[in-house]
Amino acid sequence: MNDAAPAPTPAPAPRRARVRAPELIGKGGWLNTGGKDLTLADFRGRILILDFWTFCCINCLHVLDELRELEEKHRDTVVIVGVHSPKFAHEAEHAAVVDAVERYEVHHPVLDDPELATWKQYAVRAWPTLVVIDPEGYVVAQHAGEGHAHAIERLVGELEAEHAAKGTLRRGDGPYVAPEPVASDLRFPGKALLLPSGNFLVSDSTRHQLVELGADGESVVRRIGSGERAFTADGFSEPQGLALLPDGSVIVADTVNHALRRFDPATGAVETVAGTGRQWWQGSPTSGPAAEVDLSSPWDVAWWQGKVWIAMAGVHQLWTWDPQTGTVGVAAGTTNEGLVDGPAAEAWFAQPSGLAATEDRLWVADSETSALRYLEREGEEYVVRTAVGTGLFDFGHRDGDAAQALLQHPLGVTALPDGSVAVCDTYNHALRRFDPASGEVSTLATDLREPSDAVLVGGDIVVVESARHRLTRLRLPEEAVRVDAVAHRTQRAATEVAPGTLRLDVVFQAPSGQKLDTRYGPSTRLLVSSTPPELLAAGDGPGTDLFRDLTLNPEVTEGVLHVSAMAASCDDDPANEYPACHVHQQDWGVPVTVTADGAARLPLVLAGMDA
Repeated sequence: MNDAAPAPTPAPAPRRARVRAPELIGKGGWLNTGGKDLTLADFRGRILILDFWTFCCINCLHVLDELRELEEKHRDTVVIVGVHSPKFAHEAEHAAVVDAVERYEVHHPVLDDPELATWKQYAVRAWPTLVVIDPEGYVVAQHAGEGHAHAIERLVGELEAEHAAKGTLRRGDGPYVAPEPVASDLRFPGKALLLPSGNFLVSDSTRHQLVELGADGESVVRRIGSGERAFTADGFSEPQGLALLPDGSVIVADTVNHALRRFDPATGAVETVAGTGRQWWQGSPTSGPAAEVDLSSPWDVAWWQGKVWIAMAGVHQLWTWDPQTGTVGVAAGTTNEGLVDGPAAEAWFAQPSGLAATEDRLWVADSETSALRYLEREGEEYVVRTAVGTGLFDFGHRDGDAAQALLQHPLGVTALPDGSVAVCDTYNHALRRFDPASGEVSTLATDLREPSDAVLVGGDIVVVESARHRLTRLRLPEEAVRVDAVAHRTQRAATEVAPGTLRLDVVFQAPSGQKLDTRYGPSTRLLVSSTPPELLAAGDGPGTDLFRDLTLNPEVTEGVLHVSAMAASCDDDPANEYPACHVHQQDWGVPVTVTADGAARLPLVLAGMDA
């Protein structure tokens, strides 16, 4: 920190306005309510938390896990309602939302809002967003992003005390009705691996297990893990990626445990080789002894060039684990979300979720940009390049030249013997093929329900049909299936801004009992960039103030502003010689459209303030 720099002036504490919560409406109807439609009146007397989410979004999945403890602890006073607000076209399908609610074990009512009606009513800007409504039906807090469970926990305690005293708090069971369980050998499997024995090892994600299947891909040989969420020798939490090591052991991406586990097929033993079980946050170490470094939702793993490469979906990076040194470290990506090629340390990814290694390339299914990308060496350094895909907001199903081809949220990639790659085009329910020699994209098969991975078996390719809960064997090569080209842009509404100067204000107020920590200089940081970079004529880069005037390029009419803000606050108790300090961090990707009638100010709330 710079001791000479002036401390920023704290933003004034916002006045708690009495804003009546809008009604909850959604064309898709309600899930987890036993068929009953609910209104805000049904929640009167309870503390209501609306979770605006979409099932493609890793940050949304993090919030689901953050809320589990609060949901259990306050089950007689708090009701959580998920408002499913889709980004991708596939996420607007009601059946897909039903699957996602089961897949991620959502144990509260969910409103399916495919047309974003409630999203717009609440002026939501980002996935995920949490809105807290008091027992009298008034909005008292709104938090964008993840990491707010503790702040909401404090607020819930205050609301419980306040409304118990007023007589407006109603305790009792909530409206959640569990769906009927379905019997099947697999339930939303994630990834698969061909073992040297000829059997398949499958990550049975929703059941928190690994399952070994016979060579037929159907017969269950054994199950590994208790089937309960746990970070123990016999427990996993939504495992995904699998990689076979030269010694015959298997590395498992234990996604929601934020860890890598090693499974020995010979003995059945499971051990943790990387991760602490805690989620990585900004400011945490990004390298060091593997057992001491936090990870963030590792989604897939691959053995390449003497190391295990990790698709770290939670922070939009690629990491490596070196079994020889027992260390982990960042290999590519900045934690910024987007599609930027170039030197590995400067590249941007968006939720990388699938990996496949060849001798000279590591292929990456970059799900949120609907892209197929790869790493390769250039001299002594790694570089990142994009084969198919253009960015966060363009997707669809279009074959042909790679520059024009479109995918929709791919989760898996498989190297084929001829040098081409098969892509599990998950939200298009298709298996696609990219040929680097011709630069062409084709469709190998359709009607594969949410394919998430595929493995080669002789002349066949075995696809993990995640939403059909099975492995499906196809012949290679297959004649391409003719599919009408479809292109989409995300449904997420852009913020209309005026041309010229745009005032960016990040609003932050330290929580009750804390103050900004200015003992060693500025306690706040702001980093701004854009996609495309040409959107900003001036105002990008780092700074210490939580406000900035951005100059928009008059020749660029739309794009995405990427904003990262941080503030450090400490307990405000003069008697405490060693106050506890807290870092508040939030990243936004704000789509903007430049129009004459647009806003001249863009306010973003950095959570930390009391409601």
